[in-house]
Amino acid sequence: MKYHEMEAREVEETLNTDRHEGMSEEDAKKRLKQFGYNELEEGEKQSALLLFFSQFKDFMTLVLLAATLISGLLGEYIDAIAIIAIVVINGFLGFFQERKAEKSLSALKELSSPQVIALRDGEWKKISSKEVVVGDLLKFTSGDRIGADVRLIECNNLEIEESALTGESLPVQKSVSPVKTDDPGIGDMENMGFMGTMVTRGNGIGIVIGTGMKTAMGQIADLIQNAESMTTPLQRRLEQLGKILIVVALLLTVLVVAIGVLQGQELYMMFLAGVSLAVAAIPEGLPAIVTVALSLGVQRMIKQKAIVRKLPAVETLGCASVICSDKTGTLTQNKMTVTHIWSGGTEWTVDGIGYTPNGEFYKREKKIEPKSDKALQQMLMFGMLCNNAEIKQKESEYIIDGDPTEGALLVAGMKAGYNRSSLLHQFQITEEFPFDSTRKMMSIVVNDQTGRRFIVTKGAPDVLANISDTILWNGKRQIMSKEMSANINKAINDLASQALRTIAIGYKEVSAGAGKFDEKEAEKNLTFIGLQGMIDPPRTEVKSAVKECKEAGIKTIMITGDHVVTAQAIAKQLGILTKSSKVMDGRTLSTLGTEELEEVVEDVSVFARVSPEHKLKIVKALQNRGHIVAMTGDGINDAPAIKAADIGIAMGITGTDVAKEASSLILLDDNFATIKSAIKEGRNIYENIRKFVRYLLASNVGEILVMLFAMIMALPLPLVPIQILWVNLVTDGLPAMALGLDRPEENVMKRSPRNPKEGIFSRGLGWKVVSRGFLIGIVTLLAFIFSYQGNPEQLAYAQTVAFATLVLAQLIHVFDCRSEKSVFARNPFGNKYLVGAVISSLLLMLAVIYWEPVQPIFHTLPIKASDWLMIIGLSSVPTFLLGFTYLARKTK
Repeated sequence: MKYHEMEAREVEETLNTDRHEGMSEEDAKKRLKQFGYNELEEGEKQSALLLFFSQFKDFMTLVLLAATLISGLLGEYIDAIAIIAIVVINGFLGFFQERKAEKSLSALKELSSPQVIALRDGEWKKISSKEVVVGDLLKFTSGDRIGADVRLIECNNLEIEESALTGESLPVQKSVSPVKTDDPGIGDMENMGFMGTMVTRGNGIGIVIGTGMKTAMGQIADLIQNAESMTTPLQRRLEQLGKILIVVALLLTVLVVAIGVLQGQELYMMFLAGVSLAVAAIPEGLPAIVTVALSLGVQRMIKQKAIVRKLPAVETLGCASVICSDKTGTLTQNKMTVTHIWSGGTEWTVDGIGYTPNGEFYKREKKIEPKSDKALQQMLMFGMLCNNAEIKQKESEYIIDGDPTEGALLVAGMKAGYNRSSLLHQFQITEEFPFDSTRKMMSIVVNDQTGRRFIVTKGAPDVLANISDTILWNGKRQIMSKEMSANINKAINDLASQALRTIAIGYKEVSAGAGKFDEKEAEKNLTFIGLQGMIDPPRTEVKSAVKECKEAGIKTIMITGDHVVTAQAIAKQLGILTKSSKVMDGRTLSTLGTEELEEVVEDVSVFARVSPEHKLKIVKALQNRGHIVAMTGDGINDAPAIKAADIGIAMGITGTDVAKEASSLILLDDNFATIKSAIKEGRNIYENIRKFVRYLLASNVGEILVMLFAMIMALPLPLVPIQILWVNLVTDGLPAMALGLDRPEENVMKRSPRNPKEGIFSRGLGWKVVSRGFLIGIVTLLAFIFSYQGNPEQLAYAQTVAFATLVLAQLIHVFDCRSEKSVFARNPFGNKYLVGAVISSLLLMLAVIYWEPVQPIFHTLPIKASDWLMIIGLSSVPTFLLGFTYLARKTK
């Protein structure tokens, strides 16, 4: 169909839709079922089978498989089967971990998919772009990405950038007129909007004529963009560590084989020992566990209303030292609320927050009945009448349809028991003069039930005072003298000093027989009734979040386009502005060069009356001072600053698609407290990764040393290769994974931000790995020597004791890894997943030792009850020896 050639009405009829009501939800569901989701087809995903086989491509797995082949050729079939079984088990673990990560990514893509505003059942609703169907009416404005191909039916200075389709970088001016050109290109269709293109100016409404692969974007296959696979700096550092460990493993293998052969050991046994030692040196599960830890962390952030779009942001969050936050909607509720009313020298206060119409009125802190005072009554009634907003209730939530200032006036009246629908039965509005930025007023002409006629005006207080020749004072009209004007100005300043935005209300009675008025005639010679002072109140949870960030060494800076006085008052309430910090306005900021701003930027806590362009300047200045900056924004002009920041944060509710695409983090609730939670989660994820790196490497160091020391001392091997494989590939995996789920330590938000250049082994982690690993190796060797000396002809029994000691020492050590200090610094049972993992690993160890069918495979024998006392005692030494050392230092 050539929709571009049709009139808008024809398109509407052809697609069987209604421009006033839109699609019904029922019809939309039918069309969605018939035509499918509005999404581009993705390339073929890797099959589950290929994903499984990809688990066997890494170097060490290939070495193990080679060892298996050699074992088979030498007739050691039990060893060969056992090694293959362990490799396959490890492959399944890796497979399930990657599938879980893939599902997490799919869920993330689902949550971060673009949303559109569609007309359904006569109401504009925000829906996922994938649910859009042909015939839907979509509304879009500057900064939005168009979710489907549409025929435009309304345009207000609408310009759309279509470079993704046409290569033309300049935006296209749009119109609603039919295009009759023969065979027009995409760039010629001025009455069309296309999926994936960006609105750069104005706003419009369009009827959807194509979705999914039926769009212009869908027909250009090479423009389909797949999700970018990203690795974090931490993952890259761990990959480098892996390469170093492989080299170490190969050297150890050669060394072990050489020592063993020189001592007269069989070449085959030494080769298997060397391979098992190489396996012990490399924590094969580490990359998979890091991926799963990041994936689970991202899922936890989603539950806390934060979507991570770029994986490195998880790591960077832990380094953030400054948060630059917008005020409206992020630090405040974005719900204007009338809190003060002034008329004729009397002031009333109103409680209640947001658009919920519950609140009481007070005069000098004494509760009053608002309808008992005529001036207050007029203020509230006229504020509701001269108003175009509407308050709607959805379940238990009240939302505003219209201007927030007008919504605040409506709610104030509702708190007094008035209802706009009822008022409109008493007062009939015959004319309206809408608000405009030149006049700064709005007026209506009304007739009451007695036949009297009034003009009611609301607007900027200074403007309204200038066109009033009388004022209502103590219930009586008085001449607007200089003294009265001074009283009004004082009231305005008093309310402004409390960060209240003021709006004035006036009226005059006119002859019932007078004809129609023009604006100038209507808006003069008014009686000034009074002022309503309103504020966008701070979010209740933000003050504690700001305090927690300060304790974590993170400075919060408010950046707002609002007035200095308002910004200052809100910042003081939230604890952002202190006696030592400063406020800077946009005008001053514009006069400063980059270097001048760098000199003062750390002293400023509030930037007021700034434009989005100023945000980039602030970010650069802070970064040049060495800060890791998180920057919030919602508009198309905020995108450069969001992209330039170390952590760009877009608003999920009010944010444009441009801002979201430039960001690395999206706040689903536009709430500052969510940023704090995300930073806390980011810090915890990094700390948890350090925990299981410490656990796995310390365990591996212990395994290496017990084998190496035994060979140097010309002792038999304390562990057979299959036992080391079992410990390294199976027993260690579950506790390491559980450490990735550990809850944050109490002081995680009381530490200074981490230096982004900090290595994984900083803060003493390298020493902990080596010292704990050394002790684990020593106690395992001692257990072997004690058992072997006691019964030298039963080598298998001594190896079983060493195996049990090694496993138990590692499982006790895992509780020590939960804290940077000591096993005694945290409740050892605080991580239920870890407790479960340790119990599972213990049961696996006992099964290998006591279950007869597997004893020949793992070369184990049942351990006597008396030897368990030695095993438990020695296994406890590495953890508790250092733990008691910590307690001794603490009690000094």
